[in-house]
Amino acid sequence: MSWLSQKKEWWGIKSIILTCNTVMGAEGEESIEERYFISSLPMRIEETERAVRGHWMVESYHWHLDVTFREDGNHTLEKQASYNLNIMRKLSLNILKLIEVGSKALSMKKKRYAIGTNPEKHLETILNL
Repeated sequence: MSWLSQKKEWWGIKSIILTCNTVMGAEGEESIEERYFISSLPMRIEETERAVRGHWMVESYHWHLDVTFREDGNHTLEKQASYNLNIMRKLSLNILKLIEVGSKALSMKKKRYAIGTNPEKHLETILNL
């Protein structure tokens, strides 16, 4: 934590938050990740917990948009078309989160692929959401 010595330079800092997250690896191994957040929030656990969870919920959503739909690779220049594509990706992502495809849990990318290969099979389920 050598960076902590720089805290005098951070204007408005009121708290440093440490979260410990248990992460499951691809092989089923468990590891613990420590994340630090520098915050202007007062040290009230309920407020900081809500802020950290909210931050990671947004990060997770954007990660899914990039990984599942390769949004960062899209270079649509026309503003309205880009806006419309963004809405369609978000709508599609929300549908993928709600729908079950097959008998086992699939990643968002695999769900998208499965629905894309046989859309008629899944159409009724999607329309009934």
